[in-house]
Amino acid sequence: MSDKRVKRLNSLLKEVISEVVREDVRNPLVSPLLTITSVDITKDLHHAKVYISIIGTEEERKATIKALQSAAGYISVLASKKVVLRHFPSLTFKLDSTVDDHMKIDKILKEIQERDQQRKNSSETNDSSI
Repeated sequence: MSDKRVKRLNSLLKEVISEVVREDVRNPLVSPLLTITSVDITKDLHHAKVYISIIGTEEERKATIKALQSAAGYISVLASKKVVLRHFPSLTFKLDSTVDDHMKIDKILKEIQERDQQRKNSSETNDSSI
């Protein structure tokens, strides 16, 4: 199967699964601050990993992943009605930590910048007192 077709299917599945989760999943454990960041379907089209980003505590993230995983069959059935595929892939939900990773990197970079600024200020103070 061509990479171009897989990319198109990933994009289409991302949109359809997002719509189903947003409009049809009524589980109170599913966080309303949920974003499907990407979908990665296998070459044989039988399995798809759905990466999600959740704003909230670690407990809310775990509860949301667990709730979505338990509703994966229901989500697949509803999504398969919107996408015509010979075989709709089984869904596995994974937490996408790239947003958290970016925030950690930004925080570290800001700390480094602040330390450099403090060192610069202290060296200027020491130079001026000489």
